[in-house]
Amino acid sequence: MKTPVRVAVTGAAGQISYSLLFRIASGAMFGPDQPVILQLIEVPVEKAMQALDGVAMELEDCAFPLLKGLVLTSDAKVGFKDANWCLLVGAKPRGPGMERADLLKDNGKIFIEQGKIIDAVAADNARVAVVGNPANTNCMIAASQAKRLPAERFTAMVRLDQNRAQSQLAKKAGVDLTEVKNIFIYGNHSPTMYPAYPHATISGKPLLDVIGDKAWLQGPFCETVGKRGAAIIAARGASSAASAANALVDHVRDLTTPGRVHSVAVKSNGAYGFDPNVWAGLPVRTTGPGSYEVITNYRMCECCQAKLAVTNQELVEERAAVSALL
Repeated sequence: MKTPVRVAVTGAAGQISYSLLFRIASGAMFGPDQPVILQLIEVPVEKAMQALDGVAMELEDCAFPLLKGLVLTSDAKVGFKDANWCLLVGAKPRGPGMERADLLKDNGKIFIEQGKIIDAVAADNARVAVVGNPANTNCMIAASQAKRLPAERFTAMVRLDQNRAQSQLAKKAGVDLTEVKNIFIYGNHSPTMYPAYPHATISGKPLLDVIGDKAWLQGPFCETVGKRGAAIIAARGASSAASAANALVDHVRDLTTPGRVHSVAVKSNGAYGFDPNVWAGLPVRTTGPGSYEVITNYRMCECCQAKLAVTNQELVEERAAVSALL
């Protein structure tokens, strides 16, 4: 039997985790023959910990053969201990009347602490995936505290945007979802992100040869992908949970499967004109378990460059808003 992968999850009693944990335990994230130990972290509040107990009961009742252990804790030092993957799902939500800068600062304090602890106690091969919003900047904040783990180990999730874009394009073209390839997300996980449709293909043909409606691509398509989360909240009265959990499964699975090409928010190092010190969604190719290289040879037209400049500016402004914490 393989050595179990230790997976630490924050916000473990929340809605996203409720859709996520059972998929991890069933083998959807790491494969059907990879045992896992789930290290579940919640805030030190009685109601949250009680809910976490209930989640653990359900995980036990599922009798997953791959689930080899559960750790339930409100102590991050315990939860992240020896973790191979740290999935940072939990974050403070934006409240009524709260400015984005205030949210950044409040979450900044959380991710500074988590970054320090992960760097101190997680496994030597630890990887970090950030979901809690604003994910790109939260990831940057956590990575800024690491001295042992390199910056490339810290990634943020833009896979939900990629999945949304792929679905919208397939629907517009009237084709099966699998016919849409190479649709990548650039920039922030926010309405400014850019789904770079000029690079995509449908049924092996350039997307623009199949969908010639540039007005739709530049307008409703980009707007639908960028604001899909708000539309879901308006429709169901709650934020995306199952789709976010599914995207995190995709994110980690593809980062552990060599040869996969997909969208991940990583330290840009100046790729595609992004500020070198922000975490931006970029196309990457997985080169080994948890390792990747940024694909840098896509050409950007003037329209694409303008879109990238807007999302880069937002990321730079977010970094500036939390600069005092770094």
